[in-house]
Amino acid sequence: MTSNVANIDRVIRVLIGLALFAVGIFAPLGPALQVGAFVLGTIALGTAAVGFCPLYRLFGVSTRRGAPAPPARV
Repeated sequence: MTSNVANIDRVIRVLIGLALFAVGIFAPLGPALQVGAFVLGTIALGTAAVGFCPLYRLFGVSTRRGAPAPPARV
């Protein structure tokens, strides 16, 4: 599993993940939307923590400088 997420991308993912957690806690949403916000926040924080995004891999994208984009799998 090669890292395909640049540092600035990781920072943005952390901020988005924390914002989604805050929305899930403080926004007057229904239970399904709260769970959705927590799930998306967890995914954003997880991909930031490991530096790997499976969707980037699927589409052959890499935001890391110097790292070649892996070929897209079809």
